Amino acid sequence: MTLTQLAGDFYGLEMLLTDQEKEFLARLRTYLETDVKPHVNRLWEAAEFPQDIVAGLATCGVMGMAFPETRPFETSAVFRGWVALELARVDASVATYVGVNNGLAMGSIGELGSPEQRAQWLPPLSDGSMVGCFGLTEPLSGSDSAQGLRTTAERRGDEWVINGEKRWIGNGTWCDVCVVWAKDVADNKVKGFIVPTSTPGYSAERIEGKISLRIVQNAHITLTNVVVPESNRLPGANSFADTAKVLRLTRAEVAWAAVGVAVGAYEAARTYALEREQFGVPIAKHQLVQHHLVTALGLITSALTLIRELSMMQDRGTMGDEHAALAKAVTTINMREAVAHCREALGGNGIVLEYDVARFFADAEALYSYEGTREMNTLIVGRAVTGHAAFV
Repeated sequence: MTLTQLAGDFYGLEMLLTDQEKEFLARLRTYLETDVKPHVNRLWEAAEFPQDIVAGLATCGVMGMAFPETRPFETSAVFRGWVALELARVDASVATYVGVNNGLAMGSIGELGSPEQRAQWLPPLSDGSMVGCFGLTEPLSGSDSAQGLRTTAERRGDEWVINGEKRWIGNGTWCDVCVVWAKDVADNKVKGFIVPTSTPGYSAERIEGKISLRIVQNAHITLTNVVVPESNRLPGANSFADTAKVLRLTRAEVAWAAVGVAVGAYEAARTYALEREQFGVPIAKHQLVQHHLVTALGLITSALTLIRELSMMQDRGTMGDEHAALAKAVTTINMREAVAHCREALGGNGIVLEYDVARFFADAEALYSYEGTREMNTLIVGRAVTGHAAFV
């Protein structure tokens, strides 16, 4: 199967992948274009997640790509980034679902879990028989999660009792397992726990009324005397610094997804401009429309070259928190501006779902904020370049 160059990949960077990687992306693109894209506008309007795509995505091999136990072949961070871009180019909610399951839930277990935990949980989370979520953010603790977590975990013999609330938890209403982050009452350190959602005391309520990522089922989770065995505690998670190891990796893939959202909006706007006629000619012939398209393409290209270099650093083992933070901030800033130009190129039609751009325009707002706001990522980079922390 041949991979064709994306209109939004102006420099043809995707063509630098190996033949095996390009064939994988071609198969994934065919599945997304055939089985997912025709339905996403309806699902977005109805705020419904298509659970039937879980098996399809698992068959395509996108789950668990970073782990030896579950990956379809040896993969690089650069290639995994292109997968995130491909998903987001079709729909940001689908990319978010995969990112939560793969990067956050599986990433926590893969990075911080024991060999036994990896063997128990990674395969079912990879083959689609189970779905995971990641419980860090709380109603009163978002950007200050490093210090402000209120969810507690108390050890009682060989068990832990967890109490608290989590909010904005993607996949949280329908998943099978949640990686919950809580403060140990004994030492006040943040620890991670694998919590099956069938555990008594775990409840999840869907957050309603969203204007962004409407397909994703975000949950407000309440944990009331939830009991899990010591064997479900992640042994590698003993402070928020360990949590940050997971966030560093997922932040990079969110940056790739942000570029994917901009690419999806650009491709939709370009197609519209070539087909829509005003004053007797396609609007693509008008200078101001070309200005919008070229400006969006420039923002995409600069972000894409940045995030590709970041993933190359990750593959070399030289990526730090500050590098991922800069990429996440810059790519989402570029994404926000790019989708605005694309929306404007469509005029009034830019605010209706029929032409796709409106969905990307709205979904961009969520990517701009989650996995670290622009402000918080700016401060992470600012601390690195000045040596001074300015978080409070």
